[in-house]
Amino acid sequence: AVAGTGPGGRITAADVEGAASGGAPAKPAAAAAAPAKPAWTPAPGVVAATPTARALAKKAKVDLSTIAGTGEFGRVTADDVRIATGEKQPERPKRAAGAAAPVEMPSGLVPFTGMQRAVSNNMVATLNIPVFRCTREIVMDKFDSLYQSVKPKGVSVSALLAKAVALAVEKHPICNSEFSEEGTIFKPDVNIAMAVAIEGGLITPVLKYANERNVVELAENWKELVGKAKSNTLAPDEYSTGTFTISNMGMFGVTEFGAILPTGQGCILAVAATQEKIVPDDRAVLGLKKEKRMTVTLTCDHRQIYGADAAMFLKTLADIVENKSETLLL
Repeated sequence: AVAGTGPGGRITAADVEGAASGGAPAKPAAAAAAPAKPAWTPAPGVVAATPTARALAKKAKVDLSTIAGTGEFGRVTADDVRIATGEKQPERPKRAAGAAAPVEMPSGLVPFTGMQRAVSNNMVATLNIPVFRCTREIVMDKFDSLYQSVKPKGVSVSALLAKAVALAVEKHPICNSEFSEEGTIFKPDVNIAMAVAIEGGLITPVLKYANERNVVELAENWKELVGKAKSNTLAPDEYSTGTFTISNMGMFGVTEFGAILPTGQGCILAVAATQEKIVPDDRAVLGLKKEKRMTVTLTCDHRQIYGADAAMFLKTLADIVENKSETLLL
């Protein structure tokens, strides 16, 4: 049988001649190659760009060679130039099938609230104050044990910290001072302000006479002040009379930070998270032991407070927390 190689399997003369001579059947003609995709390459040194893109780039003084073209043949388009100059936002890439839905982020200007404007103005005012910072670790094991014993009475960590700081301030009055052009203004009362983050801003309720009051009373007062802060019902006297400020971000797991000094005060103490650390101990079997340590950073106004003052204050605070924690209950 002769196999046809013609159109529709028809037998051609070549098929018959090939079969008679015993040769292999003729191969069908190869299909015509697909036409090549049109391509264009600009001359050396020439950037492919549309006329509008060139005009926009010239107006914006942008080098076209620095812009990746997305148009046909890799040309730089007008939108490419607008995106490069920030006039237009690039298109959001399409979400892949099965991917999580994109999160809608806030966009545009949101005017400050009165509180946010006040915080902003106060931060700017501090730029003219020459400050320095001192950092120290404090062993917290005894403090934590004390907290666990008084926690059932409603005593918070904030109240204990305020009491400890107030007792240290008593011994270092320079840390309870304010600078003036005429000299140093010493504050007779130890009023501990503590930063509280609330919706739309930040405020610092004040525990007045913190060195003179017992810690249970301070804890009750602090709970009341925080409630007022969150309901926006604090009286001016309850947030504007601080003489020393504490900023505590330990509950957020922050391991160390420096706080910005409020105007009208000489010091602010940044309190970070307590962490367990392995430290040398000659009395331990393996020469090591585990301790809870907290890093605190004191920011001071350097016009009236010096480095030695800050170092001595931190030393006193560490001694109270590490060795004299029972005094916090007096």
